[in-house]
Amino acid sequence: MTNSYDLSRVHMVGIGGSGMSGLARILANRGGVVTGSDVKASTPVEVLRTMGVKIAIGHAAENLELAGDKPTVVVTSFAAIPQDNPELAGARAAGIPVIRRSDLLAELMEGHQQILLAGTHGKTSTTSMTVTAMQQAGLDPSFAIGGQLNRAGTNAHAGTGAAFVAEADESDASLLRYSPTVAVITNVEPDHLDFFHNAEAYYKVFDDFADRIEESGYLVVCLEDDHAAQTGLRALERGIQVLGYGSAEAGEKYPSIPLAAEVLEEKVSVIGMQVRVRVALPGAQSQELSYELQIPGHHMVLNSLAALVSGGLAGGELSELAEGLTDFTGVRRRFEFRGTESQVRVFDDYAHHPTEVTAVLTAARQKVEAEGKGARVIACFQPHLYSRTMEFDKEFAQALALADAAVVLDIYGAREQPVEGITSRIITDKMPEDMKVIFEPNFSEAAQDVVSLVQPGDVVLTIGAGSVTMLAAEILDELKALNV
Repeated sequence: MTNSYDLSRVHMVGIGGSGMSGLARILANRGGVVTGSDVKASTPVEVLRTMGVKIAIGHAAENLELAGDKPTVVVTSFAAIPQDNPELAGARAAGIPVIRRSDLLAELMEGHQQILLAGTHGKTSTTSMTVTAMQQAGLDPSFAIGGQLNRAGTNAHAGTGAAFVAEADESDASLLRYSPTVAVITNVEPDHLDFFHNAEAYYKVFDDFADRIEESGYLVVCLEDDHAAQTGLRALERGIQVLGYGSAEAGEKYPSIPLAAEVLEEKVSVIGMQVRVRVALPGAQSQELSYELQIPGHHMVLNSLAALVSGGLAGGELSELAEGLTDFTGVRRRFEFRGTESQVRVFDDYAHHPTEVTAVLTAARQKVEAEGKGARVIACFQPHLYSRTMEFDKEFAQALALADAAVVLDIYGAREQPVEGITSRIITDKMPEDMKVIFEPNFSEAAQDVVSLVQPGDVVLTIGAGSVTMLAAEILDELKALNV
């Protein structure tokens, strides 16, 4: 199939964003003319400039002529860029097609074996694991990841192999733009209800995604997540090939879905997780594999199974894929180690949904218990979006109660306007009375609050999808200054 759009000259509005910058890199590597704009300079912007991409800081209609000739297509992130942006208005006035990032990704994947990773939680980590495993197996996939892959030091790559591995984002239904060869669904839990309005519409988008799979392709679902498994059952009824992964118990619960990867044993270690699994892909004998993950948590074990199955279906040798999982050092902002000061270790994580916060704090708890030194877990959490905070205030309170103490910042509104009378107190007021909890509306005081709670040996986690990531460095600086 030929491209629907002429990609010879592409202008990208918001080019410094994690998703946009990666696709710009792939376009530049393929020899296209790429220009763009963003509101501020950043590391991704500077990297792209070294590749010959012309980028303007600030938005203006004349940015459309950065390469001399006007672009053949303009790309934007509809969620982040307002529709009255002067570059978008200029493009429409000139009759230049304006497309979404997901449209561009679909074009770039055309002609490749498409490995798409979807789900409410774990997309970035699972995509990154799959890429690392496939690279170890010599497949050199192209990829586009929402976060930065630590090992590769990048979030996108134009590979020489047949496969293109990418996240499939459901938040605005853009995943329905793709035609996967292998589609993985890690889990399904109602989210982004500001877009979908109700849980039923959210569930349906994953059904529709399954219907996009190529005729000879596979849907791969986590059987430990009931909604993902039920998506698989419905797909089976429509004649789609479905494979599952998870525990033996989960496999017994859904016997009509072949268990392609089964957890046989997992043990928390000081490094992370020691894992033993059995993989049985269609047309191949089952194999037992052992490997060690450097990132703790049962959710990471499940993500590794998805990587094995999807990498195996793409033609990778299972033993080599497992070696790649052992080498996987994580993704930026996914249980990312940021440093140690005064015997206090600081990690940063992007978790912004109660299930994700529960997973990362459970993993942290398992880590300190495996070390056996009596360390505590201190959470510094920033809620993301007013709508999500109001929807899940009780669940956030329960999740944060897994820490020994917590500092809770006020809500990071992102694209939403403040809601009168709503602050993070709707979370902290529901947390256990015997737990040390600080509600801190002043961002500049948060690092000092965290330091006031810690003891030598403790693990601190900055958690959230907003500006809270900036606090990890500040906490380390405060610890160094105070010599706790």
